Amino acid sequence: MTKVKPRERILDTAAKLFVRDGFHATGIDTIVAEAEVAKMTLYKHFESKDTLILEVLRRGDEQWRARFESTVEKMAKTPEKKLLALFDALQDWFEDEDFYGCTFINASAEYSAQKEDNKVLDVAEEHNNLVGEYIHSLAAKAKIKDPAKLTKQISILMEGAIVCAVIHGQAEVAQEAKEAAKVLIQEQLNHKAI
Repeated sequence: MTKVKPRERILDTAAKLFVRDGFHATGIDTIVAEAEVAKMTLYKHFESKDTLILEVLRRGDEQWRARFESTVEKMAKTPEKKLLALFDALQDWFEDEDFYGCTFINASAEYSAQKEDNKVLDVAEEHNNLVGEYIHSLAAKAKIKDPAKLTKQISILMEGAIVCAVIHGQAEVAQEAKEAAKVLIQEQLNHKAI
């Protein structure tokens, strides 16, 4: 069994605690205790809690998008079906026992009052843009009339489903959002069956 390096253990632990308990509510002492490292070890790898938060977000973006896009690609073959599989991939994520919502939606909510020069909000916006680029690429490949408009609509449905899944604890909200997306996609494909 490979031992997880302290830096990775700190990142894994902080990611779990930040999404579950909140960024402001999670203190360094809690992270150190949960990760089973010395405080000095944490500060050797991360100069401050803010640095740790940004690294958790950047790493989380890469990991989440890789998992999400891989799941979509496995679930469907055509671009049209992949647009709908976005919601099946969401449901898959919602059913994970460690699902506590979206780290980036949570971070945006916690840091929204500090809009000036806020790196946390910048990273959250970048994540949102990258997810949007993936959706847009699927829409373009599906020959959607207005890929930008559909991307925005699907993004709203996805984010709404994430929030509803947290509030109501129901993974199936992804399927309800999928039904709404299907109507929007068919409208953009001139009612061609998907």
